[in-house]
Order: sequence, then C-alpha cells, then structure tokens
Amino acid sequence: MTARGPIWREPGMAPLAAMTCAGFSGYALLLTVAPLWAVEGGAGTAGSGLVNGVLLLFTVLTQLLVPRSLERFGWGPVLVAGLVLMGVPGILYGLSDGLAAILGLSALRGVGFGVLTVTGSAAVAALVDPRRRGEAIGVYGLAVAIPNLVLLPAGPWIAETFGFWWVFGLNVLPLVGIPAALRLASTIRPAARHGDAVAPIDADVSVLRLLLRPILLLLAVTLAGGAVITFTPQAVESPSVAAGGLFLMGLAAAVSRWRAGVLADRHGAQRFVVPMVALTGVAMAGVAWGVASTDNGALFLASMLVLGLCYGGLQNLTLLISFAAVSSRHHNRASAWWNIGFDAGTALGSVAVGVIAELTSFTTAFLICGAIAAATLPLALRRTKAHPVD
Repeated sequence: MTARGPIWREPGMAPLAAMTCAGFSGYALLLTVAPLWAVEGGAGTAGSGLVNGVLLLFTVLTQLLVPRSLERFGWGPVLVAGLVLMGVPGILYGLSDGLAAILGLSALRGVGFGVLTVTGSAAVAALVDPRRRGEAIGVYGLAVAIPNLVLLPAGPWIAETFGFWWVFGLNVLPLVGIPAALRLASTIRPAARHGDAVAPIDADVSVLRLLLRPILLLLAVTLAGGAVITFTPQAVESPSVAAGGLFLMGLAAAVSRWRAGVLADRHGAQRFVVPMVALTGVAMAGVAWGVASTDNGALFLASMLVLGLCYGGLQNLTLLISFAAVSSRHHNRASAWWNIGFDAGTALGSVAVGVIAELTSFTTAFLICGAIAAATLPLALRRTKAHPVD
C-alpha cells in the first residue's frame, strides 16, 4: 500500500465508515434514553444503571467470541448479524417499560454491539498499512464519534419533546448499514484468508498479557466517560446544561480521536498518554464540582470539554499501542481485548456509579471515577514493547 493520498481512498475504508456510523447510531440513540425509559417504568437509580450495565456485560461476553466467529463464519454473516441485533431490539423497547423487558432487549443489543466493536477496529488493522494506522484509527473513531456527537445528546431531547417512541423508531438506522457491511466483507475476506491463520485456544490469554497496560488505561478513562454519559441527564438539574455538556464532550472526543492518530503516526503514541491520563482525573473533579451546585454550569461545561479530549484521544492511542504490541495474525484478538476494556469500563461506570450515587451522591461517585483515572498514572509512564511489523 502507498502512504500517499487520502485515507478514505484505501479499499474498504468508506464502507467501514458508513457501516460504523449506522451501527453506532443505534448505540448512541439509546445510551441515555434506555435508562430514562426504565425510570419512566418505575426503576430507581440503581435499576436504570443496570440497563447499560447489562448491555455492556453481554457486549463483553460476545467480544470474546467474535474472533473465532470471524474465522468460522466469515465477515459478511457476522457483520449483518451484529447490525440486526443492534437495530431490531432497540425498536422493540416501546412494547414495555418494565425493567425485566428492558434488560432482556439490552442483552440482545449487547450481542450486536459486541460484534460491531470488535469487527470495526479489527477491520482498520486489516485494511491499512501500519505506517498510516493511527490516521485510519482516527477516521474510524470519527465514524464512531459522529453518532455520539449528534444522537447521544439529541436522544433525551427527542424523547422528552416528541415521545420515547420516536427514539425507538429511529433505531432502524443500524439496519441501513447492512449494504455497506457486505461491501466491507467483500474487501476484507481475501486479506483475512491470506494472512490470518487460526490461532491456538490460548491465544486470547497470550494477547491479553501483552495488552494489559493499554487495556487498564482504557478501562479507567471509559469508566469515567461511561459514568458521565449515563448519568448526566439525571445528575444535572438543567436539561440544557446537561445536553450542552454531552455535546461538548462528544465534539471534543470526536476531534481528539480523529486527530490523535495523525500525531501518533508522526511522533509516537506514548508521549501523549501521560498528560491525557492526568487530565482525565482533573476533568472528573471539575465535573463532580459542577454537578454539586446549579451555579457551576460553566465549570461543568469546561470540564466536559476536557474530559472529551482525553476520552477520545486515549481511545485512539491505546488501540494503536495494542495493535503495535502483537503480530498481525493476532489483530482480531487484540481488537477483542481492547473493546472488552472499553466496554467493561463503560459498564462499571454505569452500574457502580449508579449504586454509589444512590448511596451517597453523584458528586462523590464522579470524584471516585477521577481518583481511579489518576491512579493509573504509573501505568501511563511505562511503555508497551512493540512487536516487529510482519
């Protein structure tokens, strides 16, 4: 492959971006709305926190199986199944606001989301030359971030203004991505057969040992981000301030995840990790202070902007470090473990913060998230040994 020309012109990158945008639309629409729907049905703070917790529990369980599913069934069937499971269960939320029904549908969506997350980031490694991998991860991250930027803050507003059924109906968007998924599968299939031999059963554990550092760094920042994304509509008294904070976080995350890869390709990923980890702790302290009083709206918005920069940038950097640490035949497994770290952190941010907030306050819960992020600074200072390019 040549290192010249727009990254979009690399074969498969355009359908990957289209499929990702469509699939993640279903995720972003319901990430804050589904917990609100549970509250509408009578669930408390802990119960509403379980909604995204169950979603991400089944996401993580599915991610462990995706590399072997790709080897057995191929990219096309796996991608289509993921999009269907992201779309259809979300449409069916409107049939019941009972917590049990919501949790069951969230579990199905979690399976679909597990498929999309692993295949999306694995496709980047399969499609693009390693010298431009950071830039390609940035483009993939932008396709992930755009739905979060637009639909995540819009979801609660649509539900409150027009009704929850409008949000559930819009969850048809993941199904629109099926044609792009099939195009992507036709691009990747030859490369997968040529260069990705089936790894031994213990390959997952071996890859995890190599990736423990970037995954723990990712888990800490997604714990903070998941807590804020899930509970901002409940923790902030003003709906406009809550929507503005989520928008600023999403915008900053989109720009940071997009451009961090270009900087990492030029200067290396490591030099940007330490400041972003430190700033995550500072930003969460600001968020906690911001939700403590209605007079701290400006501080809350500024802290959400900084948190978004760290949230998006560390996603790109840790994925780039993960791919560099393993051989190409293990990229699918590296993608799985990276996504497990991402979603396990988000799930912990949803479930644990919901419980802590119910026992104490959202201020205390957000401060704990910031302390956890700050505690990973020693890991940020270490380096992960890069695997030779093969």
